[in-house]
Amino acid sequence: MTRATTVRAVLAAAVLLVSVFITLTMSPRLGLDLQGGTRMVLQAKDSGTAKADRESTDRTLEVLRQRIDSLGVSEPSLTRSGEDRIIVELPDVQDPRQAAEVIGKTAQLSFHEVRGTGTGGTGEQTTLPDEQGGSLDLGPVRLSGAGVKDATAAFDAQQGTGWSVSLDFHKDAGQEWKRLTGDAACNPAGDERRRVAIVLDEKVISSPQVDPSVGCKVGLPSGSTQITGSFSADEARDLALLIKGGALPVPVEIVEQRTVGPTLGAAAIDASARAALIGAAATALFITFVYRLFGALAAMALAAYGVLSYAALVALGVTLTLPGLAGFVLAVGMAVDANVLVFERAREEYAGRRNGSLRSALTAGFRNAWSAVADSNVTTLIAAALLFFLGSGPVKGFGVTLGIGVLVSMFSALVIARALTEIAAGSRFVSDYRGVNGIARPGRVRTWLNERDPQLFRSPRRWLLTSTALVLVAVTGILVRGVDLGVEFTGGRLVEYSTSRPVDVETARETIAAAGFTDAEVTTAGERDLSVRTGKMDNDGEHALRAALSEEGGGATKVRDELIGPSLGDELRRNALIALGVAVFVQLAYLAARFRWTFAVASVGALVHDVIILVGAFAWLGRPVDGIFLAALLTVIGYSVNDSVVVFDRVRELWARNRRTPVADVANRAVLQTVPRTVNTGMGALFILVALAVLGGDSLADFALALLIGICVGTYSSVMTAVPGALLLERSSKAPPPARKRATGRRAAAGRTRRDPADNGARV
Repeated sequence: MTRATTVRAVLAAAVLLVSVFITLTMSPRLGLDLQGGTRMVLQAKDSGTAKADRESTDRTLEVLRQRIDSLGVSEPSLTRSGEDRIIVELPDVQDPRQAAEVIGKTAQLSFHEVRGTGTGGTGEQTTLPDEQGGSLDLGPVRLSGAGVKDATAAFDAQQGTGWSVSLDFHKDAGQEWKRLTGDAACNPAGDERRRVAIVLDEKVISSPQVDPSVGCKVGLPSGSTQITGSFSADEARDLALLIKGGALPVPVEIVEQRTVGPTLGAAAIDASARAALIGAAATALFITFVYRLFGALAAMALAAYGVLSYAALVALGVTLTLPGLAGFVLAVGMAVDANVLVFERAREEYAGRRNGSLRSALTAGFRNAWSAVADSNVTTLIAAALLFFLGSGPVKGFGVTLGIGVLVSMFSALVIARALTEIAAGSRFVSDYRGVNGIARPGRVRTWLNERDPQLFRSPRRWLLTSTALVLVAVTGILVRGVDLGVEFTGGRLVEYSTSRPVDVETARETIAAAGFTDAEVTTAGERDLSVRTGKMDNDGEHALRAALSEEGGGATKVRDELIGPSLGDELRRNALIALGVAVFVQLAYLAARFRWTFAVASVGALVHDVIILVGAFAWLGRPVDGIFLAALLTVIGYSVNDSVVVFDRVRELWARNRRTPVADVANRAVLQTVPRTVNTGMGALFILVALAVLGGDSLADFALALLIGICVGTYSSVMTAVPGALLLERSSKAPPPARKRATGRRAAAGRTRRDPADNGARV
């Protein structure tokens, strides 16, 4: 065992031990879509006295934090997003009505002198109804809610007054309270002017009489008071909470609200876990079948990858959402890509060495595959970065999970798998028995292609016409069927219910229309599962709708609830288009820098081809295009470019070796050499996606379907669209063929003792 192999083995063992320790001692941070709860996005608005900027939003966040803490929600999360948005996450809160009422109120509390009863206000005098329905003429504001130090709700069983709210004032405000009550005490007992009005949001919530024992101009010396009235326990607590929290510096509006039931989250976790286990097992069996012993060692590295990536997510405190969980499962399938690239290159190296050793072929395979591995993973990281910076909510979690998965997969393949395979390659038994190691013999796909040697690119236009026809079919679907944009992009509300007894869709429509929602779209996903989509519905309306369905269905449980404001929907739709545009531009720039401009333009053309076909397929199928679809679409972009990079990396390598050979012949040979990698990598991902589609439940079905279509189309386009496009562009390009890289040191010496497996000895 060489020194480098020893270092890799020790490093892999150390990292794996740390990961196992983290996995056993730390718990993952689950998003609300997995543990159940409510997520709100609040938009701060300008008021007459304050502008909704970063500073006022931060102060608003602190006020909201006090209010929510008093609600008793376990482990709430409040964070500012951008300049003027606040994200509120409330675990286990299934009915957001109370929370929305409490955190959304501006709570403008004020104290006024009462000047009598009347029918209208003049000058600085205002007339408002009191708590009994009578009219009170109120003077100007004498004291604001900012002077209140604390407010608590208490039940007085001894006095029999029921629930009340006690107020404590700051020092200066206490003096003003003393003057206000002293002025009121100058009026006779029972006189309306002896009352003090406490007004919340222009509504008199209490107007108590100053006790007869208080003297004129003396006031309440304690600087404190109690608000009494016919309060229930909840009303008293909510009132104390609003007063204690104080007034919001700026008003806020709920622009997004998502509620997920705990049963749906638990079912999603179970379904994803089953899909991960079955899909990963199928992938491991497949690569073991194809690459024998080395495939089994790669499967062990794949298991280590799962532990490492999970530990990384937990250690970094990443919130694991449902799309993020799907990204974690998907990354397991994509993690075999680097191993497949290495093993296929090692097969080529071993076949080209007459007296070469298994270890030297394996080392050369790792070395020659590095360029393709690096470029393909960078393109996927670009897609993950776009998801994080331009996505919203759960889509960000998917981007983080995918990015971590890509980085860990490179470590798994280039350190763990390499250490295991190099140790095995040093065994005489593994070297002598060619059928054991999986590298000493060419694969069946490669053998079949070598025997037939098909000439794929004699007529590149034929493949481009086929791709154009597929695009036209997709565009027809978009124009004829239309794109069903989800609530996330259009605004509105989507609520899913589970009823106790079956309710057919027509009865559900009639029930919902009778509740006042005549324009609601109602669909069923099963005998007892209903989905209701409306353009506009507040929390009270949703409560009334659920009550109507509950009466018809013998009970209705809210499974999922999504509310998106129209302004946020426009913004998300705009950001989705920006994300796609940026993805195309960044991929074009990266590929142009790493390859030739002809290769870059052809790859981006294939990428656009994949995007149009995927959107068209969802239009024909009538499936919704939402944020989760966007995550799948950007992942497909990364995967499609990944495949194109591998093909063009081989074209560049072979063309540099044979600069006088026509580029069409070089491209044909490059495609035939990379097809085994493309097939084997695609199969690894397809096992995972089929498991997600079949076992992942309704929440992941559309996500898995989009990726299944996208990966199949992307695999086709990277060969049959990108390569023919590059060949046509090369006809007008005056750039010389790529120069061959010069080898130095050991690599140069090794090169002089072996025959190039891609070089057939012919010269032009």
